[in-house]
Parts: sequence; C-alpha cells; structure tokens
Amino acid sequence: MSGATKDMGKMLGGEEEKDPDAQKKEEERQEALRQQEEERKAKYARMEAERENIRQGIRDKYGIKKKEEKEAEAAAAMEQASEGSLTRPKKAVPAGCGDEEEEESIVDTVMKFIPAPLMDMFNKK
Repeated sequence: MSGATKDMGKMLGGEEEKDPDAQKKEEERQEALRQQEEERKAKYARMEAERENIRQGIRDKYGIKKKEEKEAEAAAAMEQASEGSLTRPKKAVPAGCGDEEEEESIVDTVMKFIPAPLMDMFNKK
C-alpha cells in the first residue's frame, strides 16, 4: 500500500521523490539515442554509396552522363564561346538557314527539275 499512497501524492500535486540515479540514467539514455542515430546514418550512407556504385555501373555500361556532368560541360561550352565577347552568345544557326550561297544552289537544283514550258514562264517575268 505504500506504493499506492506515493502515486496518490504525486497525482494530488505533492512533491516527487527524486531518484538519485535519474540524471545518470538520462545521460545513458541520451548517449544510446545518439549512438543509434549515428548507426542509422552510417547504415544509410553505406546503402547510398552502394546505390551510387550501381548507378555509375549503369552509366558506364550505356554511356550516360550524370546531370551535373552535362550541366558542367554546357556551362564550359558557353563560357568558352563567350570569352572575348561583350554580348550574349549567339544562337546556333541550323544548316540551310541564313546562308545565301546554299539557298541559291537549292534554287538552281529545283529549277533543273522544272519542265521547259514552265521555265519560259519564270524567265518572262
């Protein structure tokens, strides 16, 4: 019955008995939690390293580059292209666009396939 009266005293707002080893137990508990957290982090770090090795093997097998590598190469290409330029880099012009000599040769090629009566009509203008 003495245990029940102690609990009743706590419930009614009485003072708790302080365990002399409570602080030591709390420190041990905190240390155990810290150790468990470190073990968990180490476990997930090992798993992620293993996954990255597998990913790299797949990248090597199929010739795929990482996103960071692609972005770094693109940035380096842009930097190299704009070295000495005060304006933004020009966009690449697709083949067949903007080159007048090439356009003339295309027109000449098309004109070769047009029948003679139609050629006369074009030449009259």
